[in-house]
Amino acid sequence: MNEEDQEFWSEICQDLIGESQKAVSSLIGSEEGGKIVKMGADGTPTTFIDMVAEKRVIEVLESVDRPLTFVSEEIGELVIGKGPPEVVMVVDPLDGTSNAVKNIPAYGISVAVAPIQDQNVPLTVQDIQLGMVKNYATGDIYSAVKGKGALINGENLKPSSKKDLSQISLGAYVYRMDMGKIEVLCKSVRRMRILGAVALELSYVADGTFDAFVDVRDNLRMVDIAAAKLILEESGGIVTDRYGKALNGKLNVMEKTSLIATCNSIIHGEIMSILEGI
Repeated sequence: MNEEDQEFWSEICQDLIGESQKAVSSLIGSEEGGKIVKMGADGTPTTFIDMVAEKRVIEVLESVDRPLTFVSEEIGELVIGKGPPEVVMVVDPLDGTSNAVKNIPAYGISVAVAPIQDQNVPLTVQDIQLGMVKNYATGDIYSAVKGKGALINGENLKPSSKKDLSQISLGAYVYRMDMGKIEVLCKSVRRMRILGAVALELSYVADGTFDAFVDVRDNLRMVDIAAAKLILEESGGIVTDRYGKALNGKLNVMEKTSLIATCNSIIHGEIMSILEGI
């Protein structure tokens, strides 16, 4: 992606983030926002606030004068504009939906952009060139361009430098999981947090709020982490699946993965060692 395209799509991302936030603002903390209205393309329930957020994102993208493919867990995949799509834009219009409808301050939006080089070759999460995540509750905006580092509110991002596993703060997703599989890890760290907003939680590893994040269910949607993965890696952090392999899943709503995201190779190695021993 050249600098001109980077600037163009970055502005589009900022526009849709701002417009989507406005669209859902009156529904935050409301019973109406949490009503289930349909099943999403990924097979999970779509709430009214999810639908409103996605609808506004689509409206913004339909006003763009360049063709693109839009990917979201609610609608699946939608080609917008005339002619061959220039980019795939992967959006989670509302990361942390349950938090938003209960007004728990950990919810926002995730936007990732991958340029299309060959219309016949499916893109993967490795092709993401631009990523943005905003925490609507705090106003913090995390962003990254591949090869150019990561920022929070325009300032350089840097993860934690902790190297002692017993002193780290661990974010995790353990819902519907056999706790026996992760109990050893939980007992090995200083503290653990479960927020239910994976894009934000990965961003928290990038800025040092968390030292690591794990989801080892092999059921984490690739599209949910598309932007935050780039942000964390560009900040200097490490992201792999539970087996230590680089993530390379396709950019569609059905692609799933496990995830270990950490501040450095030492912490990553220790977590990998524990999980391999379970």
